[in-house]
Amino acid sequence: MYNDYAELRAELGAGKVSCRDIVKFYLGNIEKGKHLNAFLLVFNDEALKRADEIDAKLIAGTAGRLAGMVIAVKDVLSIKGYTLTCSSKILKNFEALYTATALKRLLDEDAIIIGKTNCDEFAMGSSNENSAYGNVLNPLDNSRVPGGSSGGSAAAVAADMCMVSLGTDTGGSIRQPAAFCGITGLKPTYGRVSRYGLTAFSSSFDSIGPFAKNIHDAALVLEVMAGKDKNDSTSTTHSVDNYSAELDNIDISKLKVGIVSDLDETGLQSEIKDSMNKTIEMLRSKGAQIIPIELPNLKYSIQAYYILTTAEASSNLARYDGARYGVRAKDSAVLEDMYIDSRTEGFGAEVKRRIMLGTYVLSHGYYDAYYIKAQKVRRLIKDDFHRVFGEVDFIMVPTTPTTAFKLGEKSDDPLAMYLNDIYTTSSNLSGNPALSVPAGKDNHGLPIGFQIIGRDFDEAGILRLGNFIMRDH
Repeated sequence: MYNDYAELRAELGAGKVSCRDIVKFYLGNIEKGKHLNAFLLVFNDEALKRADEIDAKLIAGTAGRLAGMVIAVKDVLSIKGYTLTCSSKILKNFEALYTATALKRLLDEDAIIIGKTNCDEFAMGSSNENSAYGNVLNPLDNSRVPGGSSGGSAAAVAADMCMVSLGTDTGGSIRQPAAFCGITGLKPTYGRVSRYGLTAFSSSFDSIGPFAKNIHDAALVLEVMAGKDKNDSTSTTHSVDNYSAELDNIDISKLKVGIVSDLDETGLQSEIKDSMNKTIEMLRSKGAQIIPIELPNLKYSIQAYYILTTAEASSNLARYDGARYGVRAKDSAVLEDMYIDSRTEGFGAEVKRRIMLGTYVLSHGYYDAYYIKAQKVRRLIKDDFHRVFGEVDFIMVPTTPTTAFKLGEKSDDPLAMYLNDIYTTSSNLSGNPALSVPAGKDNHGLPIGFQIIGRDFDEAGILRLGNFIMRDH
């Protein structure tokens, strides 16, 4: 119905449409697209009630900056009074006790939350096939995955079930689904958006960010969410730019764009490479300097990422033991059996795999060989980015090695699944912001995405460049 919030807000202001109309439209699309399994929980009555309240504010002239923007939320973010399952059986029927800071800031500006979206269990996965509540289907081709772990959020935007959605990105879980579903996905700088109310997978990697059909809406949502939060010590005091108002403030002729000369292109789909090259040549023709760069430690990013994130997952998920909250196994003879049985019944295969890997790398005799070494590699990768950003303004790399693959195609091969993250994990290790933008289609009509990586806290820059590229496409 509307591909741009600015257009919607103008129509709301002119009285041509109401928030209730907008909500009913999206609820209708959610019903039509039930087979996609994008939503775990839909706020039918609540969203309509809130729409009426915001319509009254619009009439009174007191509506917030996001009045009427319909947003879906990945079910790893808490909303007080609603279930928070993380797509896991172990949290079945668990009700959140407070609302995540990022969501509260959106609600304070009169956004309308329409529901909670499906995802890989505890955000662990690259295909959205690890949910305890079934696979999410790619709305562009129902035989293919939407990407993960935020696949439900990406599918919801691509299928026009909401205007914007929120996902989380630990190793590419916003950018990869955005690429597979043909939309925009932004991973902010680590610490830019408060993680308070986000169920942790890997605390030093997790970032909350938006999916949208255009750069303006992603920029506006980030603008509202970002900033220091007293409830999250890792959130930063960096000033928040007026991202959405600065999108056209760009002089391509003054930009230096880095292209990784030693990029591992093993398994890189030819159409993705061709699309990247066309975009690079377009930027060159507009006056941008295209500079080959080297990131010598990039080749270790997948290994370092999976060592460190599984270690943190092993620690973070220790709390789910059946004793304090969540599902408790029945008929366990002794306390130890209750712990074991609850976790065995409650966790899916991929979560168990990562917990075991993490416990292994943290165990005596392997801590130094794996965990400490991976932390050192992480530092080297961060140093590589810092050095390169002294030479260039942005780095451009593919988002994924392939377009969306078939459901079940990689389910039995964890290593092949993990390699889907080969181009995204580095900016989680370094903490840099990264934006995936749609860039054409492959020979099967499936969307291609590539990413723009920026300096720490330069979301404004990557959004401006992304906006310029999307206008050209």
